[in-house]
Amino acid sequence: MANEQNGIDLGVGAGIPPVRFHVDWERDAHALRPTAPTPTGVVYVTKPSMPPLWEFDELLADIWRRGHITNGGHYHKQLEQRLAEYLGTPHLSLFTNGTLPILVALQMLRIRGEVITTPYSFPATAHSLVWNGLTPVFVDVDRRGNLDPARIERAITDKTRAILAVHVYGTPCDTAAIQEIADLYGLKVIYDAAHAFGVERDGESVLNAGDLATLSFHATKVYNTVEGGALICRSRAEKERVDYLKNFGFAGETKIIMPGINGKMDELRAAYGLLNLKRVDDDIARRAAVAKRYREGLADVPGLYSIGEAPGVKANHSYFPIFVDARAFGTSRDALHEKLRDCNIFTRRYFYPLISAFSPYKNLPSAAPENLPNATRLSEEVLCLPIYPDLDMSDVDRIIDAIRTAANIL
Repeated sequence: MANEQNGIDLGVGAGIPPVRFHVDWERDAHALRPTAPTPTGVVYVTKPSMPPLWEFDELLADIWRRGHITNGGHYHKQLEQRLAEYLGTPHLSLFTNGTLPILVALQMLRIRGEVITTPYSFPATAHSLVWNGLTPVFVDVDRRGNLDPARIERAITDKTRAILAVHVYGTPCDTAAIQEIADLYGLKVIYDAAHAFGVERDGESVLNAGDLATLSFHATKVYNTVEGGALICRSRAEKERVDYLKNFGFAGETKIIMPGINGKMDELRAAYGLLNLKRVDDDIARRAAVAKRYREGLADVPGLYSIGEAPGVKANHSYFPIFVDARAFGTSRDALHEKLRDCNIFTRRYFYPLISAFSPYKNLPSAAPENLPNATRLSEEVLCLPIYPDLDMSDVDRIIDAIRTAANIL
């Protein structure tokens, strides 16, 4: 791999013509992060945090020199170690996306039967249960969107084997209450912590709660490896078993000990992830500043409320959801969504519809809307505002002004 007059030669091997793309090294060397072209005045709900191209190129050159691009290479091992250290977790196994760790966690714990879970999440949470031949049992959520422990206990039957909870928007579940219920009834607990990268409560990582926890490193997350994920393990032996499961069940060159799957992360994304890990604290600080400005600018708007920060929690500000009470606000959530879009401000109704409203699940007894009043209300009122590290404060103020104008507050 050679640098020839600002061109990068990607030709490898005799007889293969070089492929070149142009890089302005002087420009990129001084960039904090790349700035993808965005239409003037358009603000999207999210934007991925990306390392400078010149930094990534250096690691790509090293990967090419090593000739090891997947199957537990140099950067894969480094990233597993550094993420475990950063997150304060005993052991961590990388995956190629954030859904596979949930699938594997259920296999790890040998769950069969019914699993109590939330309707207020991304569909992958429930899909992972169905792909394991399990029956989702939906229960209602609290005002923050997390599983309500009181509703969990009422839903337990002789077929219940586990609880699959989500730290929605990065706000921790009531893990103590959930664990107390699980211990009383002999249930396993898995946390889908896709939103909770780096989140702590009283100085302890929320990833250490329950039997297993999973993470997503999708491009929309606080920390990303383009696509990726991880399963948080409690012991070295548990990590070894996870590593077998994500590599077809191989425990040696000719030995398979279980029916596994291919869930490995490659070296390119691991290297990318190492670079993003260096800037994630700065990214979270920038997100915190955006969240603070939203709270200050929208605090007096009637009919509009946000979740607020939980006491004792080190937040990651992964999302900024607002909830719109149409009567008090003067217009519906959907109308506000469209008004903002007319101003080139793109928001997201996240999570809408509920998982329980989708065709694979709507006929389950637990999916009945009357069984899920809080989740239904949140789903009909939620609007996630744009939040990402590069969001300019002038755009944040423009979003605030647009919402206040929609509410007839000047």
